[in-house]
Amino acid sequence: MKFNVKERAELARQLFTEGYNCSQAVLLAYCSDLGLNQEIAKAIASSFGGGMGRMREVCGTCTAMFALVGLASPSSVPGDIKTKTANYQLVQELAEAFKRETGSIICRDMLELNGNTHEGPIPEIRTGEYYKRRPCSELVYLAAEIVGNKLNTLDLQR
Repeated sequence: MKFNVKERAELARQLFTEGYNCSQAVLLAYCSDLGLNQEIAKAIASSFGGGMGRMREVCGTCTAMFALVGLASPSSVPGDIKTKTANYQLVQELAEAFKRETGSIICRDMLELNGNTHEGPIPEIRTGEYYKRRPCSELVYLAAEIVGNKLNTLDLQR
């Protein structure tokens, strides 16, 4: 199976602008093709927006990328060092590719919050102004593009 990466990245961006959080948008763009029900994906990723529940830690787009390669190349057998290593290698490759483009995988760094993580749990209302001053829709696109390109290099038998 090969993905049309540009199409999936656009879908992820569209999902974000519809109101899904960054993690949900990226995960939803690919999850069904990797065997994950969309409703379950929405629920799983719901806590990872805003850098883990708006704590501005690891970007939710990265969390979604990592989840997707977990679905594509799982490490689900305890003690299986070979598959765990392969999975962790994919995670590290995705993180490095994202960092090359953005400088970080940390939400507060990309939002230039200068260490401020005390914004509280209430999400901002999504307005035109929100989308103009936040890079999130572009980060969603980028993450969906990076993970799609990586998925296309794997031997997916779905």
